[in-house]
Amino acid sequence: MTKLLEWLFGLSLFLGVWGALVMRQVQAKVFEDWMSFIIPLPAILIVLFGIFSATIVLWRVYNFNNCEEAAQELQKQIQQAKTELRKKGITFNDD
Repeated sequence: MTKLLEWLFGLSLFLGVWGALVMRQVQAKVFEDWMSFIIPLPAILIVLFGIFSATIVLWRVYNFNNCEEAAQELQKQIQQAKTELRKKGITFNDD
């Protein structure tokens, strides 16, 4: 089963149970007491998922480590390529 199908299956299960509770197909006193929370539950979960996702992205960007050695190596390779291209007669505007 692909990841998409797993998520769609879980979503359909959640929405099926939520729909049954909202349409009062399941009769219980506890559900009547919590109906003010059950009705906006999908919107609350979407907002919480958005906050969680933004937090994860921001945390990983904050902890992203720089590769100074790789940057220097790349600059060196760029200079070598420019030198070789100059030998072949190509000129650059940044000189």
